[in-house]
Amino acid sequence: MVPGLGPVRISNLIRAIGSATGVLNATASQFARVKGIGSTTATNIAEHLHVAVGRVDEELEKIAKVGAHVMSIGDPHYPPMLAMIPSAPPILMIRGRFDHITHNKYTVSIVGSRSCSVYGSEQASRFAGAFANAGLTVVSGGARGIDTAAHRGALGAGGTTVVVLGCGIGQVYPPENAALFDEIVQSGGAIMSELPVDTIPDAKNFPSRNRIISGLSLGVVVIEAGLKSGSLITARQAIEDHGREVMGVPGRVDSPASAGTHQLLKSGAHLVTAPSDVISILERDAFHLYTGSHAAKTADPTRATSDEPLFESRPKPQAPDPIGDVDDDTRAILVALAEPRTGDELAEIMATDTGAIRAKLTMLEIQGRVRRVGNRFERVR
Repeated sequence: MVPGLGPVRISNLIRAIGSATGVLNATASQFARVKGIGSTTATNIAEHLHVAVGRVDEELEKIAKVGAHVMSIGDPHYPPMLAMIPSAPPILMIRGRFDHITHNKYTVSIVGSRSCSVYGSEQASRFAGAFANAGLTVVSGGARGIDTAAHRGALGAGGTTVVVLGCGIGQVYPPENAALFDEIVQSGGAIMSELPVDTIPDAKNFPSRNRIISGLSLGVVVIEAGLKSGSLITARQAIEDHGREVMGVPGRVDSPASAGTHQLLKSGAHLVTAPSDVISILERDAFHLYTGSHAAKTADPTRATSDEPLFESRPKPQAPDPIGDVDDDTRAILVALAEPRTGDELAEIMATDTGAIRAKLTMLEIQGRVRRVGNRFERVR
């Protein structure tokens, strides 16, 4: 509820200052010492934080009114695989039941096109039903098309399914799925969102939603995704950011609806033609989750460890500033690019849209301050 605070910054602030309570009582100067936060952003956070605190009780009342509850990342029932991802939601609003200990331990997500064919709908329902029969919880985004078919397939097999919304828990999107969402909750499943309860559906929120779908799951199954499908964002995050297995169900070779899926398969995703293929692929990941070694399996060795200090080191008087005299946003980008990152990762860290970040990156490339390395950017000087 505070402008400029996204999951990454919230996590960094809590780690640097020591607790959520400590963050609430901190000053702008303390915020400014945390890596990736300049003085302007620190002042903005401090000014808005106390206003947001005053709105918390009202927000909690709204959450309760829609029959939901709040789960924080420190809760023992918070999904452990989701907690492992770099930008895990600090809190989730959940309507229904989600308990990884007794109810939703093994999960698989199914994603695909909103404008799917009959074939795509049939396959989504087929795979979801088989997963439900095998005791897996099916996760998807509740959207039209493949998502809806997957949720219905799981319910039809008597299983549980989870919807991750790209809007607030008090909204129903798409509206025609209101009855479906009620049935999911009544059948032991859940509807969840990280956004304030009254947040309306907005395209800018769906890429962030997709990381939760991937983060909740042992693996992601893509069915009928076009070349510009948002499902490919989920697949990319699953592979690059979360270390998850990504699988594709092939479609007609001349169908634009499956062009994105086929591109994934050409890039190395697992080709699956039966639900048993998916279960076989995920068997090792499920074992790691069962034994508690899943975090080690998926960890990115290039990422900072949780015990690394997050306060900026005080510069020595004689050392020149390597970044120089730049505005706060440019400084934040260059600080974040101490290690290579994608444009989406930078947008998440800075809690802004990817378009604005890419415009800044283009200027920095022209100036020779950053360069591309594959699909990532790194600081040159």
